[in-house]
Amino acid sequence: METAVLTREERAARARAALAHAERRTGARPLVLPGGGAAPPPAGPAPSGVIAADAMPAEPSGMAEVGEALDLPGAPVEAPQPSLLLSERPSLPVPDELAPLLPDGLRRGSAMAVTGSTSLLLTLLAHACAEGAWAAVVGQPGVGLLAAAQAGVALERLALVPRPGLDAPSVVAALVDGLDVVLVGPGAVLTDGDRRRLAARARDRGAVLLSSVAWPGANTVLTAASERWSGAEDGAGRLRAHELRVTRSGRGGAGVPRSVGLTLPLGRSTGGAPPVSDSGRGRVSTPAPLRLVG
Repeated sequence: METAVLTREERAARARAALAHAERRTGARPLVLPGGGAAPPPAGPAPSGVIAADAMPAEPSGMAEVGEALDLPGAPVEAPQPSLLLSERPSLPVPDELAPLLPDGLRRGSAMAVTGSTSLLLTLLAHACAEGAWAAVVGQPGVGLLAAAQAGVALERLALVPRPGLDAPSVVAALVDGLDVVLVGPGAVLTDGDRRRLAARARDRGAVLLSSVAWPGANTVLTAASERWSGAEDGAGRLRAHELRVTRSGRGGAGVPRSVGLTLPLGRSTGGAPPVSDSGRGRVSTPAPLRLVG
């Protein structure tokens, strides 16, 4: 029997079709439009040699089909799906106080550097996880589970890799493949080439890369500068709130400098000592729960 010879373009089309089929079966890459509806199927007939989705068997044989789609002509695979455009996946939410700096939220496929405040980074993670996102912190050993929990991060959707060592590029790449937000700290030793490849991978996977150190080529850079601490009055009390000035820079729309004032933890008012009571032996501060402030 004569075997058909596929061109490079045809083999690439079959590979994309096989990948789309595997992603849809596993639910790893759902296509969701900003309005919440599903992405429409591609218009027009399926490419030559590719069977459309509605003509597929009800129970395909699984991974064997993927191998067949890559190597054998006439293999039964689904029609190629629309490319996973970033506009088809909604951005992750950010606190209202940061909306002037990040009007589009955390845009999928972007790389962002946030320097000067670990609490601000954890706040961004907390808001993303609140909407069901999965996150990871790599190379930031100073971040612990208690600090993350106090910032509001959903621990059941958080992975910590404090010291990735020499495998940092591979570790970050694997996490970008499977999670929504990956925070990279100074303990992840990366070259500029590693950063370029990871940024390209995040664009392809629709993930968000956050960095607590400078990231060349970052789409957005948020720089936090400390202004004032509140809570310790006249040498007594606890530090309860941290006022910051956060400045935005970057590329494109983020290239227009802008800044806002924040008080962490968000929603806390500033100014004023903690409540006191007279116990007969001097003024004693009323105990309060420990909160992350900076």
